[in-house]
Amino acid sequence: MRAPWTTAAAAVAVGGAVHSVVNARLMRSAPTDPPPCTERVSVLLPVRDEAHRVEPTLRSLLAQRGVADLELLVLDDGSTDGTADVVRAVCGADPRVRLLTGTPPPEGVLGKPNACAQLAAEATGDVLVFVDADVVFTDQAIASAVWSLRSADLDLVSPFPRQLADGWGPRLAQPLLPWSLVVSLPMRVAEKSTRPSLAAANGQFLVVDATALRRCGGWASVSDAVLDDMALARRVRLSGGRTAAVDGSAVAECRMYEDWAQLRDGYTKSLWSATGSPPAAAVFAAVFGWLYLLPPVAALFGSRAGLVGYLAAVASRAVAARRTGGRVWPDAWAHPASAGVVLVLLHRTWRGRRAGTLEWKGRPITGRRLAAR
Repeated sequence: MRAPWTTAAAAVAVGGAVHSVVNARLMRSAPTDPPPCTERVSVLLPVRDEAHRVEPTLRSLLAQRGVADLELLVLDDGSTDGTADVVRAVCGADPRVRLLTGTPPPEGVLGKPNACAQLAAEATGDVLVFVDADVVFTDQAIASAVWSLRSADLDLVSPFPRQLADGWGPRLAQPLLPWSLVVSLPMRVAEKSTRPSLAAANGQFLVVDATALRRCGGWASVSDAVLDDMALARRVRLSGGRTAAVDGSAVAECRMYEDWAQLRDGYTKSLWSATGSPPAAAVFAAVFGWLYLLPPVAALFGSRAGLVGYLAAVASRAVAARRTGGRVWPDAWAHPASAGVVLVLLHRTWRGRRAGTLEWKGRPITGRRLAAR
């Protein structure tokens, strides 16, 4: 192991750990007891073959309080498993709820942004709250999210839910979602800036001002973006709006994947888009491996710098997990294994991209970009 490379990697890892501590102190949190919301709020839920898990989401949304004027629009996007029947059974004749039947996406348009565009067109609220069918909310989560948007004078806010992970695959990979946010994004700088490169968003729980959504071109403007949440946040910024990510772990939780097979397929269909091109993916893989695989390997051969780099990475994982409601120990010790899983998935996603075999829920992945125009 060449000492200069190991020392440099350790220094960067230490910098990341320090930054995670700063971010943990500066990151805003969605409040658990927000002021009452007096605006009309549209909660928008696209569903496609979600019969096995949508009921807890629906019940948590129907139990919302603190919002005086709320509508819940659910769009059935071509489900074949009886999802619409579950929605009808759970929601009954609740006057706040409308179940819509979606139209298939045209060629070149991806399913999720197409469904969200249809929901937005039907919504009547001043604030639009887009949620996924694997998220469960506390009874004041929607009021809390709207307060997070309005109190900071934002156009879009994304309260990141607490990520629930069981099984070795999800426990290794899913915590990297909040970790990457806490370790790399300068929170308060990003919040004040309109630069698209500083946007961060999570489509599991996404809150946007209705006027700002129309001004940026709406979901139609990101219709071919695989990571449509990030692309929409960038569009909002390009139109002069401000966006922010906040800690929503106290008001929402999400079990995105049940096991390794689900996680593998989910990341395979979209991870390529985060790197943009094969050369960019190669650079990312090299840098990521250098930072989070080289130090622990060097430590095994007696490198003190390698040990420092490994412990710094573990510290950043622990800080991020504690701040966002994740499992801290012993998972943080396995950070090198997490990094290895990411690199395996990155290789798999680009192999599938080149072969043209990527799909999600029976639809081919044809999107070609992450960045917003």
